[in-house]
Amino acid sequence: MNWTTDTWIALFLIVMYFALLIGIGVWAAKKIKNSEDYILAGRSLGFWIFLLLLITSICSGVTLIGGSGMGFTYGWPSIWDQIFVPLSAVFCIVFFGSKLNLIGKKQGIVTLEDYFSLRYENTRELRMLSAVIGILVSLVYLVGQYTAISIVLVWLFGIAHWQALLIAAAIITTYTVLGGLYAVSWTGMIQGLILIFGMLIFAPMIVMYAGGLEHINIVLASIDPNFVMPAFPERYAAYAYITPEIIFSFGVLLIVGLACAPHVVSNVLAVKDIRYFRWAPLIAFAVYLTISMLVRFSGMGVRTLVEEGTVVLPDVVNAADYSFVYGISAAAGGMFAMGLFAVMILSAVMSTTDRLMLTVGTQFSWNIFKIILRPEASEKQVIRISQITMLVAVIISLLLAINPPEVLVFLIFLAIGLILASFAVPLIAGLYWRRATTAGAIASMALGLVTALGFGYYDQFVEKLPMHFSIYALMFSIAAMIIVSLLTQKNSNAALDSTYTGGYLHPKE
Repeated sequence: MNWTTDTWIALFLIVMYFALLIGIGVWAAKKIKNSEDYILAGRSLGFWIFLLLLITSICSGVTLIGGSGMGFTYGWPSIWDQIFVPLSAVFCIVFFGSKLNLIGKKQGIVTLEDYFSLRYENTRELRMLSAVIGILVSLVYLVGQYTAISIVLVWLFGIAHWQALLIAAAIITTYTVLGGLYAVSWTGMIQGLILIFGMLIFAPMIVMYAGGLEHINIVLASIDPNFVMPAFPERYAAYAYITPEIIFSFGVLLIVGLACAPHVVSNVLAVKDIRYFRWAPLIAFAVYLTISMLVRFSGMGVRTLVEEGTVVLPDVVNAADYSFVYGISAAAGGMFAMGLFAVMILSAVMSTTDRLMLTVGTQFSWNIFKIILRPEASEKQVIRISQITMLVAVIISLLLAINPPEVLVFLIFLAIGLILASFAVPLIAGLYWRRATTAGAIASMALGLVTALGFGYYDQFVEKLPMHFSIYALMFSIAAMIIVSLLTQKNSNAALDSTYTGGYLHPKE
């Protein structure tokens, strides 16, 4: 790559951004007194920090890179998941927020597995199973995040894919390992603001450069009339998979499944005041919906530019995932704009990546090491094990990210599918159905995971299913919870009352 003055300017902006993140990590490390501080920032999140942390937990770099790739590849039928994803924030706050926040403060729970153990009176089997699933899902998620970071750095500086992965991992690991959720929450606030204002600036530039939405629709319709329809009527081509059945299944997958993700739902445990949940759902939905729609429009705009020969994407398997960065390069030009754009993308990616890394560290250090293997472990040992686990997770994720999938966002759909099939039923039934039992929760989680892997394999390698594979696994999970719970002993009233189990949203303190 020819390193011009503009290139050095872009590099300077990114280095300054990285330095800011590491500085926050060093500052946050001084605030940590115990494992609760490290994992939940002392349950001290204010309204705006919580709101931006929640948004950035679900709005990742894959949302921008992979989301624009979806718009590029599938057109308007792909718009639905950009509506469903912000609804997951609403679902999480409304159905989990008040109960889990109060349980956390009164019972001292730190993780979702703590809640499972308290509600289902089981500290080993259920905790171990849910922790292993949480680590597995987070690793799949992390592969997508690191790939998204690599796409930006490779495009901007012309470095090798593996070099970009190492740079990204080094920066994120440093501030996350040092500062825990204190660092993640404050960096998340900064990253969230950069993301919001960056999208409002750059996405309209791509759309206007492509001729506006009306012209984009004309070009898309000339390729395939169904590109400008709400859905594809049937699977008549490899790209025509977003049928009404798929849209329905993705509604359940993203609204419910993503809301149940450990790195998302744990945010409500760290909120300082339960009153924040009153306005948070509406604001979170409005902000994220604006970002996500702009992402899709950008991908469609780049598809128009490619069809007209204005933009040429790289000759790689996941070329569609490069549509956003190449669209900005064409529409904005100049390395200063590229540097600002790169900081925006990196903010989106890192804001989710650090949260996932912290989730992996917490799952092992707290749920497996502290509770099961070494109950006598000190606070310092728990934090140290969490930091080591995060380093191991980074290495595994980087090795898996060397060969990314054709459309990056499908990694996220895979991870969320596993969450929906294994976590959704035990969590929702635990909070709202007093007859849900320990055996029912274990059976539901285990059968949901096994059937999700089975249906996922069948869908990928044998024959495409009408709906997302996780929906079929969810049915098995629900059936297992109901049947096994009705056949086994009910949990004690003390456990049910202490976890506010019942058909209401807001417990009376």
